[in-house]
Amino acid sequence: MSTFFISDMHFGHANVLAYDNRPFSNIAEHDNALIERWNSVVTNNDDVWILGDISWYGPQTTAQIYSQLNGTKRLCIGNHDKKLLKDSRIQDLFVEIVPYKEIAVGSIGVVLCHYPIPCFNHHYHGWVHLYGHVHNSFEANMCEHFKYEMETLYEKPCRMYNVGCMMPEISYTPRTLEQILRAHEGI
Repeated sequence: MSTFFISDMHFGHANVLAYDNRPFSNIAEHDNALIERWNSVVTNNDDVWILGDISWYGPQTTAQIYSQLNGTKRLCIGNHDKKLLKDSRIQDLFVEIVPYKEIAVGSIGVVLCHYPIPCFNHHYHGWVHLYGHVHNSFEANMCEHFKYEMETLYEKPCRMYNVGCMMPEISYTPRTLEQILRAHEGI
């Protein structure tokens, strides 16, 4: 069993194609690619943490899409999820729905939240913070600048990483913590 992470999939959200410069000609191609890439790496024995913004569709279409995705799904609520989560069909897709979560992946502590938390719990002690929300926008650049400032000031790594599906190291595919750390830290 592996644990995977991804954020901001935005199924059905046509405007996100231009906003993120996503490499798909239309939303149907986008949605099909995300389903295919997910199922190419995730088995039904795996856990996947989705760090928010699951879909722009209504409950019925969202439930149909997520029922096609392999694995046990867990959700950290994003800013676009609250309305969908009022529907029991959406609630039933996930074994856990939380705004924030701290977990261990092997010996590594991980803080999960849709939103970036610059001074996340245990950041001085080697924990990792995975987040989404900021896409590849100026806010993502601000997060990177904050990391730089923290590392310069405290001479310790600030291990916070954007797992938005549009990020190059995620490439619209759920990733394990090991893959994320390898991409960012060479570990």
